[in-house]
Amino acid sequence: MEPKKNPKANVARNSSLYFAIGLALMLFLANYAINYKTYDKAEVDIGMVNMEEEIEEEIPLTQQLQTPPPPPPPPAAPEVIEIVEDEEEVEETVIESTEVDQETEIVEVEEIEVAEVEEDIEVPFAVIENVPVFPGCEGGNNAAKKACMSDKISKFVNRKFNTELAGELGLSGRQRINVIFKIDKTGNIVGIRARAPHPGLEKEAKRVIGLLPKMKPGKQRGKAVTVPYSLPIIFQVQD
Repeated sequence: MEPKKNPKANVARNSSLYFAIGLALMLFLANYAINYKTYDKAEVDIGMVNMEEEIEEEIPLTQQLQTPPPPPPPPAAPEVIEIVEDEEEVEETVIESTEVDQETEIVEVEEIEVAEVEEDIEVPFAVIENVPVFPGCEGGNNAAKKACMSDKISKFVNRKFNTELAGELGLSGRQRINVIFKIDKTGNIVGIRARAPHPGLEKEAKRVIGLLPKMKPGKQRGKAVTVPYSLPIIFQVQD
């Protein structure tokens, strides 16, 4: 015959409930142990101030020094007035009146000649009415004189310019020199300026242009004027 068990005495009946309760209890204890803090028990002096005792500070007595006022300035010396006897007679200057009345004779003024000041006017070579005339270019119209002058100056520069100078200066290739000069009212060459790759070329260009002959000056409205002229000098240096 099998013995009968009381169903209330069966422990395995609520095992899952007991497991959950035990797990929650262990988690609580673990969390408490992690967050638990301890402090050193020591006496801390927070510096209590006793307000009952008042410190009486002794303020030293100061005495203001009274400086005596400065002495008054000495009295100014009295001015000595010297009385001079009026022995010399003073001549009074009489200023005559310059007003003119009806009886005053009027002097006739001669005619005044006004000298005209000649202005140094510059007219560009391209628009001058009468271009400067290079020696040997007297014939033909204005355009023919311009062409003749340009041709004569180019040939003159080619003859006089030292083309071996570029090789002596160590230059090679194509060399360009820009020269500007003026033909003044008397036909002389003035104001020569040159620009080149080397100062030696500029000096040679100024020398050659300075050798140009005197020309017949250009005219604008019948008066001699200064005419600027630009001349490019180009040559090829043989390597």
